[in-house]
Amino acid sequence: MPSDTPFAEDPPMPQPREQGDFDRALRIAEALIFASDRPVAAARVQLALPQGVEAQAVLTALAAQTAGRAVELVEVAGGFAFRTALDLAPAITRVVEVPRRLPRAAMEALSIVAYHQPVTRAEIEEIRGAALAQTTLDALLDAGLVTSRGRKETPGRPTLWGTTPRFLDQFGLKSLSDLPRKEELVSSDLATVELTPEPSGAPPLIEQDAA
Repeated sequence: MPSDTPFAEDPPMPQPREQGDFDRALRIAEALIFASDRPVAAARVQLALPQGVEAQAVLTALAAQTAGRAVELVEVAGGFAFRTALDLAPAITRVVEVPRRLPRAAMEALSIVAYHQPVTRAEIEEIRGAALAQTTLDALLDAGLVTSRGRKETPGRPTLWGTTPRFLDQFGLKSLSDLPRKEELVSSDLATVELTPEPSGAPPLIEQDAA
């Protein structure tokens, strides 16, 4: 006897052409992100995809495909990038060059900028309780981790400093709301984070004890 309760319809199966477009979109997105020297926003990925294919669906599928692999797709700094799986770091560091590091003084200053931005140099020194050497500020600027955010409307109109998208990328953060505790940002583990070189050819940073 027929039932009055309607059966839920199965979702329509993708047509061969649609599946082909999606498969090609996966390859395009993977190539675009791989070739980029910085995280790629979903909107930029969308521009390269076949008409009718949504970037977010492609990125979700690509992240699922790479999950658990040696290189995984991660969302960072407002975009998407490939990153080496964290569990492989101990094995890799045995054979790769020792990473260049930010001096601890620069990490302390960077932490203050991250949590108090926009902030002046004098305010950084007051919070830190020590003078901020120009070489330390230059190190953060050369690394692309901080940038000028205008000037404070006080006598002398000092420069205001804030972090950059590269800062988010360097520390694997989607946004500033994902910042760890201040103590974690200047821990020994983060203080020895490897600084990937800027495309502009900025000089490498070396560990030093200068303030």
